[in-house]
Amino acid sequence: MKLQLAKNTKLLIAEDQVLAKSHIHYALEQLGFRNMDYVDRPSHALSAIQEHDYDAIICSYNLRSEQGGYFLLEQLNADHALPLASAFIFTSADTSTEVVHAIIELQPDEFIAKPFSVNELDRRLSRVLSRKKALKNVYAFMDKKDYEKAIAEVEFFLLQPENAEHFPLAMKIKGDLLLLTHQHHTAIAFFESIVNIQDFNWAKMGIARGLIALNELEDAEREIIQLAMRPDCALEAYDLLATLQIKQAAFDDALECTSLACTLSPRNIERYQRAINLARITHDYESQFNSAKRVVRYARGSIHDKPEIYLTAARAGVDFAMTSEPEHINNIVKQTYDYLRQLKKAHPRATLNDELAVIDARLHYLKDDAAKAQSLLSDFHIDYDQHHSTEALLDRAKALHEVGMKKESIAILDAISSREENTSDDMNLMMTYLKQEKAEKETISLSPKTLNNTAVAQYKRGDLAQSYTTFSQAFRVMPKNPSIALNYLQSIVRARKANTAMPPNTLAEIKKCRETLETAQLSADQKARYDTVKTILSGEQAH
Repeated sequence: MKLQLAKNTKLLIAEDQVLAKSHIHYALEQLGFRNMDYVDRPSHALSAIQEHDYDAIICSYNLRSEQGGYFLLEQLNADHALPLASAFIFTSADTSTEVVHAIIELQPDEFIAKPFSVNELDRRLSRVLSRKKALKNVYAFMDKKDYEKAIAEVEFFLLQPENAEHFPLAMKIKGDLLLLTHQHHTAIAFFESIVNIQDFNWAKMGIARGLIALNELEDAEREIIQLAMRPDCALEAYDLLATLQIKQAAFDDALECTSLACTLSPRNIERYQRAINLARITHDYESQFNSAKRVVRYARGSIHDKPEIYLTAARAGVDFAMTSEPEHINNIVKQTYDYLRQLKKAHPRATLNDELAVIDARLHYLKDDAAKAQSLLSDFHIDYDQHHSTEALLDRAKALHEVGMKKESIAILDAISSREENTSDDMNLMMTYLKQEKAEKETISLSPKTLNNTAVAQYKRGDLAQSYTTFSQAFRVMPKNPSIALNYLQSIVRARKANTAMPPNTLAEIKKCRETLETAQLSADQKARYDTVKTILSGEQAH
């Protein structure tokens, strides 16, 4: 460490363990640092950063209060409170894959595993501070969002031989700025020129991003799949592959990639929110509920801890219960009530009477008390006021449809669709979902809860044509439910045996039913019924 650099550097250290604090204080003094402030809580660090300009923040990831160091950097990133010329360095004794992925996603400038030696701290700090100082002019333009000047500055930087040690970072910044300013062809050519010299993951990722922006999706997919095989960039590759699959409307595949990324790095709230939207589009109500529960788990005490996350979990619980087997409903409803209790405990002053009344109505409907559900909703269906969130109105539309108020339900969906057309969300997933909901509710009058029972009754009466139609509607809104898939498949087989005229998509529907059944855990009775159906289908193919 150059002594002058250490003397001119102002540091903030966020550490709450006495021995660790003592060790880092000793190490920093040995390296010549004198201007150091110490805090032991993220909120105190935020206050200090607002009051002072720090050249670097050294923060323990494992702070024991307020969601730890993760919360601090997440908050700083969300508020754009830390200039790019200031360094953020994480320290952690936990180097598990989950923690490392979580840290990488937040993109600190450095990560130092505890315990570390004075020499290790010297090497890492020197490297971070020197590159921050070297690129300060580029960062200044980027902070001002003057990206054209930032590009010009970084190009000038790359012409200076004395900056050679920082060239890889400077080239990455240039490529990212080209993408940011929508110069996609130029960015791809630039990243390709880098890959021709050295196979940097970030350069190949830049190529893939550029190709996606240009809708050259097949070429982008080839690049991303190669990157997904590399452990150090698999997480980013899964996210990028999900983005590509959403563009292709391959929502089941996008959900699978997003779920894999959530498993690798389970603290990213925005990714869970994308998973919730994808699960709703694909009618995967269990995945929707699980993702919503994890949002509550990881958001608690953070900047994401708002009443809406508990409402989302409760609503997802109702959606899941509405489409589940009878023996599972009570357990799901119990969890739903628990999230409502957590909401009241975490946000006792939140005014949510309308939202809670709608959830209460849906829960009463689940208990077969449709009259109570309808009475709770009677005052709400006329009101589409802007002060209600899209999610609140969407839940109301579902509740109205469930109690038979189809016209009012569609009117609300129309109102919120008009609102959402003027907003941009996560790759239009909300608009996709709203269009799907409206199409289904216009076509299907019965609620998910009653569809299967009605179809079974029709089937037993021998009303094959009507039972086939009702089973097809049930499978449309509950394609992951094995009981419905099996009933629908049996109705198809029986209708075909009776020479009933079948729609042109019948073979595709058979394939979907079989995909659901092949991946589900079936009871002994269901397995026997499915084996019988498979035998019949095999016989048909033989003829």
